[in-house]
Amino acid sequence: MNGLLATYRRELRAYFFSPLAYVVLFFFLAVNGFIFVALVGNLNDPGSPGGPPFTFFFNTSWVILLLVTPVLTMRLVSEELRSGSIEVLMTAPVTEGQVIGGKFLAALTFYAFLWFPTVAYAAMISLYEKVSWGPIGAGYLGLLLIGALFLSMGIFSSATTRSQLLAAMMTLAMVLLLYLLDLFGRLVNGDVLKKALDYVNVWGHIDELANGIVDTRRLVFYLSGTLFFLFLASRALEDKKWR
Repeated sequence: MNGLLATYRRELRAYFFSPLAYVVLFFFLAVNGFIFVALVGNLNDPGSPGGPPFTFFFNTSWVILLLVTPVLTMRLVSEELRSGSIEVLMTAPVTEGQVIGGKFLAALTFYAFLWFPTVAYAAMISLYEKVSWGPIGAGYLGLLLIGALFLSMGIFSSATTRSQLLAAMMTLAMVLLLYLLDLFGRLVNGDVLKKALDYVNVWGHIDELANGIVDTRRLVFYLSGTLFFLFLASRALEDKKWR
């Protein structure tokens, strides 16, 4: 546990003292600001569909998830493999699981920090229109769960290569594949395969959560998927240790 906390504090400091982190924060808030302006325009449009006001905001969050998660994770292990500092780290009294867990929690903390200012958007909308906080809370829960899965994919990619660029591209490819499963689900005919693809359909999950629908099957999927990729990352790091 001490090793996990030490790794967590070390990586969290690295995020907040890195210029790249503030570039990501600026980009993140700029894109979210643009989406918020579009949301306000959508609310003022008499022809816009009904539903919770923030559904539009959450349904467009895929753009940010697609771009931000590879950037947040690409250096976490790759940079240490490239510089050789991983050898020093692994000679310390910490396990591969503690190293990966600490890095993941630091990335997840910074990821949540990025989303925190957007709560102000909901507060501003509530001044002029009735807002149901239940769907908004469910939407943020969905962003946290989906982000955790994508970050775990990124850490796994980072643990398999010394190249940060290659790690980012691998993460982007896996995330894109998850999004494309919705398209595959529309093309297949078998009921069993359709149900399987629907279970991992990120688009559908975002829409459900944005409307306040919390399905425990989705929670199991994201939590188990996150743990699975973190396990793969720890095994990949262990493999690098003995090379």
